[in-house]
Amino acid sequence: MKVHLKNLRIISLYKIIIIFLLITLGITYYRIKRNEKPKYIDETKIIGIINNIKKTKTKTEIELLAQEKILIVYYDDVNYNLGDIIKVEGTLEIPNSNTFFNLFNYQKYLKSKKINYLFKTSKIELIKENISTKYKIKNNLIKHIETYKTSNYLKTFILGTNNEVEENIIKSYQTNGISHLFSVSGMHLSLFSAILLFILKRLKIKENISYIIIIIFFIFFAFITNYSPSILRALILYILLTINKILNLKIKTIYLILIDLIILLLYNPFYIYNIGFLFSFTVSISLILFNKIINNHKHYLSKLLITSLISFLASIPIQINNFFQINLLTPIINLIFVPFVSFIIFPLSLITLFIKPLDNIFLIAVNILEKLSLLIKKINITIILSHIPWYIVILYYILIIIFIKGLKTHQIKKFIPLILLIIIHTNIKYIQKIEYLTILDVGQGDSTLLELKSNKNIIIDTGGVTYSKTSIVINKTIPYLKSRGIKQLDYLILTHGDFDHMGEAINLVNNFKVEKVIFNCGTYNELEKELIKVLDKKHIKYYSCIKELNIDKNKLYFLQTKEYGNENDNSNVIYTELDGYKFMFMGDVSVTTEKEILSKYNLPDIDILKVGHHGSKTSSSKEFINEINPKYSIISVGKNNRYGHPNKEVLDNLKESKIYRTDEDGSIMFKIKNNKLQIETCSP
Repeated sequence: MKVHLKNLRIISLYKIIIIFLLITLGITYYRIKRNEKPKYIDETKIIGIINNIKKTKTKTEIELLAQEKILIVYYDDVNYNLGDIIKVEGTLEIPNSNTFFNLFNYQKYLKSKKINYLFKTSKIELIKENISTKYKIKNNLIKHIETYKTSNYLKTFILGTNNEVEENIIKSYQTNGISHLFSVSGMHLSLFSAILLFILKRLKIKENISYIIIIIFFIFFAFITNYSPSILRALILYILLTINKILNLKIKTIYLILIDLIILLLYNPFYIYNIGFLFSFTVSISLILFNKIINNHKHYLSKLLITSLISFLASIPIQINNFFQINLLTPIINLIFVPFVSFIIFPLSLITLFIKPLDNIFLIAVNILEKLSLLIKKINITIILSHIPWYIVILYYILIIIFIKGLKTHQIKKFIPLILLIIIHTNIKYIQKIEYLTILDVGQGDSTLLELKSNKNIIIDTGGVTYSKTSIVINKTIPYLKSRGIKQLDYLILTHGDFDHMGEAINLVNNFKVEKVIFNCGTYNELEKELIKVLDKKHIKYYSCIKELNIDKNKLYFLQTKEYGNENDNSNVIYTELDGYKFMFMGDVSVTTEKEILSKYNLPDIDILKVGHHGSKTSSSKEFINEINPKYSIISVGKNNRYGHPNKEVLDNLKESKIYRTDEDGSIMFKIKNNKLQIETCSP
């Protein structure tokens, strides 16, 4: 009878938690869609407490605690401390969403930190210096860490910030699937807990009092790390586990972590857009659920391998929808890095924090870590996988659970469904018979991706922002290509040699597989010559001044083959038909070239026109537009650009067509499925 009641109690608790979780998910969805109203509207002056400061070479970002949390953007250096009260003057701005489909959404990321606004600041005034003890401790800790040679890694492991580690190193950690080791999380709190319990036990502090002391320490540590979601998860779970132990409630850990999840989502629904939050919960829940499989292995290495494999499998859908690739060697790679980071790097960082002479030894360990990661990155087995909708995510997790259960029973047949899904997913471009054209939002420039039914992929121009220190191609275009499941570009077509059209071409061919490159007519300029050097070195074929391009059943016609005295009029002008829809790409040609094209070709009723020269008044004459009569006109143009593009006269000329602009609509996708044209935008 007792067993029966016990089972009834457990089943009831399980049902209650699941019901609460489902209700919470519903509330989360509602709150995200409702987009709760912020407290500020149009304030130009705000007073608040500095909670965090991040400096780059060009600007300072200050997290300000006021009526609500605000991110201050100031294009100069500042000399303030955390906890200082300041008054800022400027303008509120809503952060931009992603303007490339599937990519990182900065607005939702800030909302996961409870930040609704950016505040572009023109003036900062100190009202009162910090008097808070907790901020004084954090300020002194930061200043102390900044005196170390290894300050970037000490900040990573102690403060939870990794923005000072070199980008190529971070990329290698991501490629190797070990970036989770550098996020302050449950692993760190477990070590802290073990150390503190050992010390408190030696001091003969009562167990219950010890738990309270540790929880207070963890709360302060959460403050030090700016309450990162992964630390909050570990903190709340530790509190729940402590209560469970002290009161002898005998609630299973899996139930406690679900309660943890409910608490955090009720606190902030936008945590679901935080990758650290997703990884932390998904991997933790998986390891708890399949703990028996892990414990069946007695040896440390075999236990570590199975733990790594389960963690890897559980993170696959998250990896796919954030990085659009998985490294099949990750479980093996973790056999090297998990012990190295867990038993050497992280403990050494703690000891080094208190014993500064160890900084040089820690530096050697960090150098070994980085060089090893860069070396292993070269031998990775990476599979590119396109972005997936929520129902495919669920399918993945069903098959992952079946796979993991197969590990316990050694049933190989249970591995097959997941492997089959990954194979199908990898080759989905061969299965889908859909054609896509995406005008990419590359600012004041041009870049267009053409995906054909035959799985041939073409980019027309790469864009290029003068004086920018960040690469559009590396940070946006290549991730977008991967999110579409594209493994290589069959053609890179450059309309002409201006920087805003081909400035990113070298970055593209150096970081992504490109089969062939096509230039326009006329002599090569310096930018084109630099690209040709790279093409020759990489043995990539290139051509110039061609008349047409045959790609399976598709043809691209190059309408401009005459040589003019300027680069713009020498632009490639491309015409093609996809499933009966007519497309035309004008490069930067002027009215002169437009007249020449009209005299040579009959081009009525163009469906999609890529407008020439970003809507400049030198192009898109009324005569030309009236003749081709475009149904949709696309203008690729930078927001608030200094050229005043697009010109009002050009907009008037195009008024009979539906106009899309990348500065207002973000990237614009045309999808042709079953001979029907669908249009989707990715607005900022």
